[in-house]
Amino acid sequence: MNLGALASLCLLLAASPLAARDILQNPPIACDLHTDCYIQQYVDHDPSGAAMDFRCGPLSYDTHSGTDFALRSIAHMEQGVDVIPAAPGTVRGTRDGMPDQVYAPENAAEIDGRDCGNGVSIDHGGGWTTQYCHLKRGSVKVRSGDRVRLTTVLGQVGLSGRTQFPHVHMTVRKNGKVVDTFDPDEHITCGTPGTQTLWQTPPPYRPGGILTVGFAGAVPDFDDIKAGTASAETLDLTAPALVVYAHIFGGQAGDIIAFRIGGPKGLFMDETVVLEKDQAQLFRAVGKRHRVDWDSGTYTGTVRLLRDALELSAGQGFVRIP
Repeated sequence: MNLGALASLCLLLAASPLAARDILQNPPIACDLHTDCYIQQYVDHDPSGAAMDFRCGPLSYDTHSGTDFALRSIAHMEQGVDVIPAAPGTVRGTRDGMPDQVYAPENAAEIDGRDCGNGVSIDHGGGWTTQYCHLKRGSVKVRSGDRVRLTTVLGQVGLSGRTQFPHVHMTVRKNGKVVDTFDPDEHITCGTPGTQTLWQTPPPYRPGGILTVGFAGAVPDFDDIKAGTASAETLDLTAPALVVYAHIFGGQAGDIIAFRIGGPKGLFMDETVVLEKDQAQLFRAVGKRHRVDWDSGTYTGTVRLLRDALELSAGQGFVRIP
């Protein structure tokens, strides 16, 4: 090889997003990250007691060591969503049998030391391992020593271990050290995030968004919203109110939530709410008390999440009054 060709090859390798020894990965969850599920939290890159994701955003918490691929509701979890390997490898170990439950002070003792809940660990060779946590009880389908491919079902997304929402937490390690798949070189530049990743195709980064929009006859309980049971398809004239709500992730102080309800005869109500603090998950609701002159027909709730005067996300819900 002549020196010119060698120099060209060196430049090509230097520009390559990955070194040959690295592994390319895929999302470990069988869902559409644009519609059915989303990423709630990323690896924490802030060495202090605060938290920062790889784009210098707040979608993380102190010492968080992985990426959380979350479902919109417990109802979606109960339908069954598969967890799959991020890359081929060999199963190192598994755990199953822990219950699916929201982590709380009353069950903390039984979870202590088993924060991952039901899970699977995979060896990919070359010092690379992945760990998958919070799987549904009774869903783990592999055993230690099994060879797994990208299509192998490891289990299903659950609510086991130290968690408050259904998701699969994936931690990637190289020789025991946590690696952020989105920014493996750890050279964080807030304005221009690095292009080098460990993904075959990097999942979309969503700095926040609307998960669900629904109607209810009163302000719903947040637990019911997270369970996916709060929304009503119809409301009769005995309902105390007509309320539209939005379930949101990644809310930041100053965000504007714009609610609009259209009724059979046009605009029914138009209202905005401003968030006062950052919140990983939240809901807001607006509505009107019952009136006897409400019109029968279909009502449409449109909710927009605005940040710095730009629309970040939008969603709609519908209800019918007979």
